Amino acid sequence: MIRFYFHPTPNPQKISMMLEASGLAYEVLPVDTRKGQQHDPAFRAINPNGKVPAIVDTDGPGGKEVRVFDSNAILLYLAEKSGKLLGKAEDRGEFLSWLMFIATGIGPFSGQAVHFQHVAPEGSDYGVNRYRNEIARHYQVLEDHLKGRDFIDGDEMTIVDISAWGWIDKAPFVHKNPDVMDKYPNIKRWFEKMNTLPAAISARDVGKGHSFKTEMDEDAKRAMFPSNYS
Repeated sequence: MIRFYFHPTPNPQKISMMLEASGLAYEVLPVDTRKGQQHDPAFRAINPNGKVPAIVDTDGPGGKEVRVFDSNAILLYLAEKSGKLLGKAEDRGEFLSWLMFIATGIGPFSGQAVHFQHVAPEGSDYGVNRYRNEIARHYQVLEDHLKGRDFIDGDEMTIVDISAWGWIDKAPFVHKNPDVMDKYPNIKRWFEKMNTLPAAISARDVGKGHSFKTEMDEDAKRAMFPSNYS
């Protein structure tokens, strides 16, 4: 059994799709980040960085419990555990390169673009321009790569596609442009194909039975951005 610590945001959504695609048994444990539950000592024992997603595999190597945190580390762990979505050996260099491109580029730059455009106080023009332009550049790199390709790595879906799908799903919010996907027809074609997959469809239902806090009030900001407060 995989204990899956979840909040309905892009990085946990990747793990939802991976768990659905792999067929591994899992249990969803909601972590309401706007209520600060990611800072509870019990959760910090699982992810000392205080972020979702995280998992605990109750049947890890040697039958022992093992914790895994960071969405891309979790994707790799689950792919190796299940033997699925790791791609082909001959594509390993491309596989790792694009997985890290998403982990260090599309993911964090999307997050910063969201922060400066939707959360930061007005007047943060440098931050807005920096991250809006950088995420557009990252999208163009992926757009150029996907020309003539059905998947990011090789000729079949891998965890690289799942990792990108979680953030590309929020492209209009990230770019603050409802029509942004029209600028990237290759990404749009790939994303629409991903969305038709049963694992993607069922992943969107994960955690729907739980009511998460939606208000971005002062308490939520303190919980989500604690480094901004002394």
